Amino acid sequence: MFAKILVGLVTGAANGLFGAGGGTILVPSLQKFLKMETHKSHATAIAVILPLTLVSIFFYRHAGETNWGALLWISLGGLAGGFLGAKLLDKLTSKWLHRIFGLFMMAAAIRMVF
Repeated sequence: MFAKILVGLVTGAANGLFGAGGGTILVPSLQKFLKMETHKSHATAIAVILPLTLVSIFFYRHAGETNWGALLWISLGGLAGGFLGAKLLDKLTSKWLHRIFGLFMMAAAIRMVF
């Protein structure tokens, strides 16, 4: 139980600070520390992101840090992409899911450094 709370604490802090905790921290943590299967870890991370995001939205809104003009259009694209990604999740093997996720993580890391 302590490991689950710790994973949630670190993920929530990263989500609030960087806006990215679900994929970058939660998925690998669910697999490594909680021994969760690949597909379940990705699906669980998506479910966990919603409450974390709602809390972050509340604080960012009060700080005036949200671009509400872009929110609607990005959300519409995100809804379509989320639907597509959820459908693709069942079609990918764990091996390919790891590879694709790893490539996204490396691309994000390179982009952040440079």
